[in-house]
Amino acid sequence: MKRVTAAIDIDAPPEKVWEIVMDPERLKDWVTIHRKLGRASEAPLENGSTVEQTLHLRGVSIKVHWTVEEAKRPERAVWEGRGPARARAHTSYTLSPAENGGTRFEYANEFKPPLGPIGAAANRVLMGGVPQREADRTLHRLKELVEGS
Repeated sequence: MKRVTAAIDIDAPPEKVWEIVMDPERLKDWVTIHRKLGRASEAPLENGSTVEQTLHLRGVSIKVHWTVEEAKRPERAVWEGRGPARARAHTSYTLSPAENGGTRFEYANEFKPPLGPIGAAANRVLMGGVPQREADRTLHRLKELVEGS
């Protein structure tokens, strides 16, 4: 499994950040690899909510079916994703109060590529550092979005 983590301080309270990150209609505003929202449960998302999302990375679009496994407002969300050819992802958001009254937002994603060991080897060659760069860019976009609203 490939693991990517990123964190950022946002000058807004956790509740405000939560409202944005748990609204599927806002994915297009901050997730850099988001291309399209399919079927989605109504916001705010909670335990058992589902989201269909098309992501685009390295010239390839993939559809991922997400289920919210844990939603502890406004502290933690855990998502389980299933993609094509048995690809899987486990994503978590952790929000904690920062010293200035803002929010420390931590993101973690574990991705299991399709096709077992062959897929994992191909993923390392093709993806390189792209997932980490995109995670960092995504969190910077989230910060700009939240602080600008």
